[in-house]
Amino acid sequence: MRNLLPDIRHRMGIDFVIANAENAAGGLGMTEATVEELLEAGVDAVTGGDHSWDRRDAHSFLDECDRVVRPANYPEGVPGRGYAIIEASPGLKVGVLNLLGRTFMPFSDCPFRASSGIVPDLLARTPIVVVDFHAEATSEKVALGLHLAGRVSAVLGTHTHVPTADARILNGHTAYVTDVGMTGPIDSIIGMRTDVAFARLTLGIPRRYEAARGRAVLNAALVEVDEETGAARSIGRYEAMEDPQDVEQERADGDGQSGHGDS
Repeated sequence: MRNLLPDIRHRMGIDFVIANAENAAGGLGMTEATVEELLEAGVDAVTGGDHSWDRRDAHSFLDECDRVVRPANYPEGVPGRGYAIIEASPGLKVGVLNLLGRTFMPFSDCPFRASSGIVPDLLARTPIVVVDFHAEATSEKVALGLHLAGRVSAVLGTHTHVPTADARILNGHTAYVTDVGMTGPIDSIIGMRTDVAFARLTLGIPRRYEAARGRAVLNAALVEVDEETGAARSIGRYEAMEDPQDVEQERADGDGQSGHGDS
């Protein structure tokens, strides 16, 4: 992402970027360092999911960083915040809400009830509210989109790593897509090394997840929003592929640094 995003933001005049980072640290969880890397690359807000706490230091920095949100429908007492208001530019504020699905996912409180309680508070402070719904089941994602249709600017699904072709505007107001897709190594099985994935699938025994290497793809949803009303004007799919030469150069640079004792 750090190779692709700065140019995309500049070239397309993008005002605000949200990145789901629950797999940013080597394919599993997030760390303070990986989040800082995303923010330095041009990300404005970071969302999470069921792997938000997989890294030990996540518990502390989730409480400290006001541009990182984790699913709001976890029980009270869980580290971090479930939503935030972030300034995109002077006078332009974006409400970001993160929710976790319950179908085929770890235990959490009801995302429908949670959103009904939080969205009015966000709308009282800004007309622009974007929801990252981190969920497995398509039906649950569509249901939440319809539940919030006409109220929030966008409901964007994450978690399944594959972009879906159902982007649309609900009730003339809310941009919706079931999954925005994955930003990560394209020559992989949803970001994981293929040999590790094959072993897990064919042998039926646990194997440690290992992120694949190589050229990366950036999948995203582009949403145009009316600043006054918060209504989405359009939503479209965006995909960019990293130049293989950049990958080789970065790998060579990394190998050189390792030789000097850095990791």
